[in-house]
Amino acid sequence: MPNFANQLKSEISRLAKKEVRAETQVLKKASAQYRSEIAALKRRVAGLEAQIKKQSKGAARAKPAENADEESGTSLRFRVAGFAALRKKLNISAAEMGKLLGVSAQSVYHWETGKTKPRASQLAAIAAVRKLGKRAVAAKLGESAEA
Repeated sequence: MPNFANQLKSEISRLAKKEVRAETQVLKKASAQYRSEIAALKRRVAGLEAQIKKQSKGAARAKPAENADEESGTSLRFRVAGFAALRKKLNISAAEMGKLLGVSAQSVYHWETGKTKPRASQLAAIAAVRKLGKRAVAAKLGESAEA
């Protein structure tokens, strides 16, 4: 009798292991598939976040100029060549142009090389300087030197 009980017990154990192995195999396959899908989704999310970041940088640069146009009612635009030509026409240095506009000479240099663009408040100052002649510019520079 003990022999029969042992054989029955071992057979039940073998069948149970077989069933468990089959179930775990299915679960392992599903788990591997889910992990690969998650990795693909993470890559896709990272790509979309990069696109959003890139687009928001471009939109952030464009929005202030649009807001300035709406607030002032006039369209102030900036052209690198036009700004450099203005400074040459007035026959002043970048440092003197910076004093007129209330910015550094380095800012003027970066605007002329196209590395950066002036802010909306600076565009208004540039527009005001555009209306001045050589004598008026010399007078303003003379006033700021005395003060």
